[in-house]
Amino acid sequence: MKIVVLGAGAWGTALAVSAAANPLAQHTVTLAARDAHQVQALQQHRENTRYLPGIALPPRLTVDVLGEVEASGVRPMKSLLEGADLVIVATPMAGLRGMLSTLRGCSVPVAWLCKGFEATKAGAPFGLLAHEIQAEVAPELKAGILSGPSFAQEVARGQPTALVAASADADVREALVAAFHSPMLRVYANDDIAGVEVGGAVKNVLAIATGLCDGLNLGLNARAALITRGLAEMTRLGVALGGKTDTFMGLSGLGDLVLTATGDLSRNRQVGLALAKGQTLTEAVAALGHVAEGVYSARTVVQRAAVVGVEMPIAQAVVGLLDGRLQAAQAVALLMGRGPTAESVPA
Repeated sequence: MKIVVLGAGAWGTALAVSAAANPLAQHTVTLAARDAHQVQALQQHRENTRYLPGIALPPRLTVDVLGEVEASGVRPMKSLLEGADLVIVATPMAGLRGMLSTLRGCSVPVAWLCKGFEATKAGAPFGLLAHEIQAEVAPELKAGILSGPSFAQEVARGQPTALVAASADADVREALVAAFHSPMLRVYANDDIAGVEVGGAVKNVLAIATGLCDGLNLGLNARAALITRGLAEMTRLGVALGGKTDTFMGLSGLGDLVLTATGDLSRNRQVGLALAKGQTLTEAVAALGHVAEGVYSARTVVQRAAVVGVEMPIAQAVVGLLDGRLQAAQAVALLMGRGPTAESVPA
């Protein structure tokens, strides 16, 4: 199977490494990046020293430059994708719309890795999920998402991991399973792309809240309550946007939430920890050196929830923190000061 991964960040590189190293599949994998200097370094060192230091690129993994214009000396997209069986878009959410536009007319399955909502555009009431962006810019694509509880470093090292391949198209689900299922990486198929995407988006926001909780030393009771009630918020929004309740009890819901909220490799959790220490949002993001999607999608999560009439007090508190309207202690007091209510999640 020929797999092309567009984007050489941590997650794109990790999946390319995992697929190329699969001893049972013998895949041919190409990892493509726009930055010619990055490509040269990857080819020379056979390692992504910026995003995954210490992880060797397998022999079956080739690295190429991603581009569209012949005159630039960069290999054009059409040539890069020639003979591919599967295309993986490994850009952040902010780059997804442009990449999908470039892939219009692609005849093989396409899947993205990014989690979150697109930033709200001027004049629009809210930002879109990835599959909604695809429906706007390239509706003819056979497309889906690969998601679930996963840190790039652990996948690249071959540590046991389970992911979800979600798409309304069975061909896409089957292609993702064939590409990435291996002795150390289990891939489960799911046709609920809306639910899987909402889980991947909202868990990043909730991880910021959990990092704040731990950074303030509020205790394990508080962490458990926050994660559980956060799961209820996630489920309410997901069902309102067309997802299935069961999806949020699985890998892309509860599983991804627990990992991102409690694992110290989580960038979104690190933002919450930094805010609890009194750092500004600018300082916290700059110290990461990577994208923390929850910072950029939190506002859109709350906007989308308001449009569909879903109450999300934890997410609203996170937005207040990120906007500078609330201090850490105020956010906690606001959540704990809410009136009593019955515990419930959508049936």
